[in-house]
Amino acid sequence: MSQEALISKRIEYAVTRVTKTVFPGRTNHHNTLFGGEALAWMDEAAFIAATRFCRKPLVTVCSDRVDFKESIPAGTILELVARVAHVGRTSIKVQVDIFVEHMYDDNQHKAISGSFTFVALDENRKPTPVLG
Repeated sequence: MSQEALISKRIEYAVTRVTKTVFPGRTNHHNTLFGGEALAWMDEAAFIAATRFCRKPLVTVCSDRVDFKESIPAGTILELVARVAHVGRTSIKVQVDIFVEHMYDDNQHKAISGSFTFVALDENRKPTPVLG
């Protein structure tokens, strides 16, 4: 199998979906999802996708361009979708989108998006190739 085919197969396998509910304890004074909570959920989903891609120890080194397109009210369901967007030698960039839907409505739409970069580490906690 070529390196390109292997990467494509690993990217497809690594897609991660996480579903959450926005309960009042996770909201701010506007009764909408606290931004820090959204960022933590996004980083976790991205970490899972990156780990599934390479199966190596990873650390987050960057969160980039997180766009909060709309506030997310309490009492909604969220689906986080994390996909590997770029594979470097020792790093992996993962795109995460948060889709929101109301509990009693079938419509789902994107509310937040951002990307997270991870570096693979060896047993000495030094960067190591993500593949191989």
